[in-house]
Amino acid sequence: MQSERERRFVGPRRGQLLFVLTFLVLSVLLLSQITSQTTWVKKTAVFAQPRFWPAVGVGGMVLFTALHLWKLPFRRFERADFREALRWASALEFALWFMGYVTLVPIVGYLPVTLGFVLLLSHRMGYRGRKMQIIGVLFAIAIVVIFKGLLAVRIPGAALYEYFPDGLRSFAILYL
Repeated sequence: MQSERERRFVGPRRGQLLFVLTFLVLSVLLLSQITSQTTWVKKTAVFAQPRFWPAVGVGGMVLFTALHLWKLPFRRFERADFREALRWASALEFALWFMGYVTLVPIVGYLPVTLGFVLLLSHRMGYRGRKMQIIGVLFAIAIVVIFKGLLAVRIPGAALYEYFPDGLRSFAILYL
């Protein structure tokens, strides 16, 4: 049975308790690591200390998240909270795709990995037709040309290129 305070709550309920608890745990974890990640320098003003502003920021995160949890009118999980957690987890899938992309580029190469991931992600998103696959290939090539050619972004050659013959190796490092 809901209390009067829970009934009068006007905001969306789904996922709030899960978000607050997750954010509080992560904030406390960050605050516990502040002494090993920052330093306190002798003979330096308090506001110029390398540890001061990170400590203020993370301490504020812990304090205000704890206050949010304290003032939250409901403190039990419902079915909607778990559905919201699944929605958040689906967004994490794309972070994992990006991590895989970043991991494979130094091993296989920028162009092949970009081609592969554009095609895989377009397939994953439901664009499975031949026309969309051709557009994906052209898009991947355009990305590589713009970043390596026009913007001159220095992306190291792949470890795979070391096994290529000399002439092909220099071509691959420069253009792939």
